[in-house]
Amino acid sequence: MIKPRNELVWIGALLAILLLYFSRILFTDMIIRAPDITSEFFWTIRHFKEMSFFKLFTPHLQAGWDLFANGGGTEGGGTVSLQLLFYRNLIFWLIPEPVNVAWFIVFHLFLGAAGTYLFCRTIGTGKAGALLAGLIFAIAPENATLINAGHVQKIATISFAPWVFYLFEKGLLTRKTIYFLATGFILAIQFFNMHWQIAFYTCLALGVYGVARSVVILASDGELKKAQAFRLIGLNLIVPVFFCSTVAMSLLPLANWSKDTTRGVQSGANQGKGGLNLEEAMSWSLPPEEVATFLVPGMFGFSRQEGGYNTADIKSYYWGRMFFTQTTDYMGLLPWFLMPLALIFRRDKYTIIAMAGIVLGILFSMGKYTPFYWFLYEHFPGINHFRVPKMMMFIPVLCLGVLTARAIDVLLDDETRNSKQFSQYLSVLYTIPLALLITWIAVFLGKWHAISYLGEALYQPTHYEQGTQLAVQRWDNLTRETGIAFLWALIHCAVLFLFARRRISVKLLPVILTGLFLLDTWRINDKYLILQNVPKQLVGEKTAAMEFIAKQSNQYRTLVMNNRDPMQYVAHGIPVMYTSNPVQVQRWQDFLDSFSLNSSMPDIMNVRYLVVGGEQYSQEAQALGKKYAPVFHDTKNNEIVLENRTVLPKAWLVPAVQTVKQPSEILANLQN
Repeated sequence: MIKPRNELVWIGALLAILLLYFSRILFTDMIIRAPDITSEFFWTIRHFKEMSFFKLFTPHLQAGWDLFANGGGTEGGGTVSLQLLFYRNLIFWLIPEPVNVAWFIVFHLFLGAAGTYLFCRTIGTGKAGALLAGLIFAIAPENATLINAGHVQKIATISFAPWVFYLFEKGLLTRKTIYFLATGFILAIQFFNMHWQIAFYTCLALGVYGVARSVVILASDGELKKAQAFRLIGLNLIVPVFFCSTVAMSLLPLANWSKDTTRGVQSGANQGKGGLNLEEAMSWSLPPEEVATFLVPGMFGFSRQEGGYNTADIKSYYWGRMFFTQTTDYMGLLPWFLMPLALIFRRDKYTIIAMAGIVLGILFSMGKYTPFYWFLYEHFPGINHFRVPKMMMFIPVLCLGVLTARAIDVLLDDETRNSKQFSQYLSVLYTIPLALLITWIAVFLGKWHAISYLGEALYQPTHYEQGTQLAVQRWDNLTRETGIAFLWALIHCAVLFLFARRRISVKLLPVILTGLFLLDTWRINDKYLILQNVPKQLVGEKTAAMEFIAKQSNQYRTLVMNNRDPMQYVAHGIPVMYTSNPVQVQRWQDFLDSFSLNSSMPDIMNVRYLVVGGEQYSQEAQALGKKYAPVFHDTKNNEIVLENRTVLPKAWLVPAVQTVKQPSEILANLQN
């Protein structure tokens, strides 16, 4: 039985390690260099600083209309549940900008680590193994490098997954209703964090876990009465019922809103039935050859240069078959090295389910490259509404952590360590660094032959790299990374060899292995924890052009056409026509795709002002014609404000009506 007081010390140790591990992004006055943060997320949390303390805990649960961003719009109240995440409000209010974003991220990574720790303890693992499992979930580069991509809400949503499985397992073990209700509640909190794909995948994984565990219980307990069996089924059903009823306040308006979005019923090639078009839905499937990056993380390069610099030790940017990636698939060598121990010595229901989670999760992540995902995409409801199958990889990370915790217990057990099977395990393990050494020699010696044979793939340009030097650069990087992987594998094997020879004590081993994991993963994560000075547009500077426009009526919109972020205008209460958003209402996206400055479309959208650069206006003045006249020049920033002379007000009486049948005719008429 878990004693809460005894566990607090270990959970406190988790927190201390994570604070030290991520200290670079926590204790600084810089911001994480990720466009998703600086261009989108940071703007959505700035208002917390302007709120009073008590207002943080006073939700307004009603649908609203956003007057300022992206032409104006509403999601029908689907996001109001964010206001119920009071801890979120408090973090952004209490911690100074801009590091409150990093603290929010690390808080959730700790939350996920603590949930993983408690799950492992619940299924009977030791504390040292459970602590390592928690660290695997939090800092395995597969999860931690999401920081580089700026996927703040994704990290927050992922962090609740271990708690879902912990509470559900507690329910199965105790048969107490409260734990099943708590599982549904945590699923709801996860959903409220607004990354619905992660929430959907968590529900899928929990459904598989629930069925598997319930079947095991019903099959193994021969004396289980029919009434008790029905009770177990009923307790399982409590979770989806309570979850759906709790999230209904967001789910129903979002479901209605999503029908008309770029991922809704009328979107993509599957119009009328919902779902994304095939090419987009299969984007970012994990290429099978990249499974090798589980051992050699830099095989296909690291990250990509986006919106700023990369660290100097990145010798080659990602060049694999995905369109691009800002993260890595690596999870550390140690979990893979220790996983067989659980399969050999702890082959019970938990090990089998965890192993299935790893295998099925990776197959799912491979997306278009496996019949498994194709079958789900074509037949299972909801799968075709999401892209990036690789997003499922947080489940294999969790399962790998669980198997590692069980493997640590095996290592600390004298009986199993003295067995013949353990010696055989070590013998096989020693072949891994040998295989990597042979691979490194082959890669080193076969450089020019491989470049000539694989030239087409090695020369493939990316957004930031092109030229004939790419082939040599990438092959040299592959050689270097294979050599580093060999050295790390050799170090891991050396530690286990010394332990088997009684040169390392049982008490010291978990500390050494945890240290190895931290160093191994830091080598990779270090390349992705990139900071930058706070961009000027986030400081809140109000330009002269903004001051001029702000004095006018807010019943008109502004179209920002230079390099300035439109959200800077929104922050100063100026409505704009367009702001970046990954999911748009389909009819609005169609409008944007066919938008023309010299048509009536800007007039209809009340676009009264255009903001252009001085040189830009000199080049485009003739094309803009008399419709747009300069009314203000900000000499300091070299920005010119143009006024639309034919702009329409918020409402007007139309002189005529014409009925059209095809959407293309509607857009053509709007351009007339």
